[in-house]
Amino acid sequence: MAVAIALLLGAAVATAGCGVGPGSGVGEVSLTVTRDYGAEPVMPVAADDASESDTVMRLLDRETEIETRFGGGFVSSIEGLAEASRDGRRHSWFFFVNGVESPVGAADFALLGGEAIWWDYRDWSAVSRAPAVVGSWPQPLAGGFEGEAHPVALECRGGNAACAAARSALGEVGVATAGGSPDAAIRVLVGPWARLRDDPAAAQLEDGPQTSGVFADFSKERDGGYVLEGLGEDGEPRRRFGPRAGLVAATRRYDAPPVWLVTGATARGALAAAGLLSADRLRDHYAVATEGGEETPLPLPMASR
Repeated sequence: MAVAIALLLGAAVATAGCGVGPGSGVGEVSLTVTRDYGAEPVMPVAADDASESDTVMRLLDRETEIETRFGGGFVSSIEGLAEASRDGRRHSWFFFVNGVESPVGAADFALLGGEAIWWDYRDWSAVSRAPAVVGSWPQPLAGGFEGEAHPVALECRGGNAACAAARSALGEVGVATAGGSPDAAIRVLVGPWARLRDDPAAAQLEDGPQTSGVFADFSKERDGGYVLEGLGEDGEPRRRFGPRAGLVAATRRYDAPPVWLVTGATARGALAAAGLLSADRLRDHYAVATEGGEETPLPLPMASR
């Protein structure tokens, strides 16, 4: 009798933990696992067919070796790489779905099919949040975020060539841009920084990565122009780029849809940035700067890494 009761209890626990069966399929999802702001892969990119009962946590558990805390709701280790504090700097796991930082935990994020999931292990001593990143291109522009499709509005603010190049890159991945600024649109702002900085979302860059999640800044020069600066993982300036440098980054203001920035100190810099709009150049990066045909992922690594 005791054995029978134990078996029934075990079945009940299994059912409570895993839902009622796997459910029907909802579509393929991809899983990327990296470290140090996408600098190194922890495992090859995985693709799996998600079911209607799947969550981000269940997918991760199925594809990798993980350890969790707080009743299974918090990932503390993936493939043996565990949260830690080294030399006073804290390292933990963070995840994005379609290039947007999740508003809920991995165990509560239900999969609908088609998502690009990215886990990254990084130092978060200086910057705890990165609300949006560009490394899952063409997401969220192609597939929306948080389970909903969104229109994409391309806002040209000077630099016609850069805007045309951005529109072409979006079209190549099946993203049709809407006219005007429709409600709940993911906006792509294109043009030199002097024309973008009056936008409230874009202006967050000037408040530092603690606000924007972007490790880049545009400092004003004595002649009234701007210069692009790349920041390190500590949020401090590490490199000044030239006037033809470009930047592709993404940010988010409050709960509004993400805003992508295709910009530079000059119109030629913005054109160079538009040339970055491809998976080969943006994959697994939080943001990317370019100068003279050379791509520089941001943030810039700490010398001690």
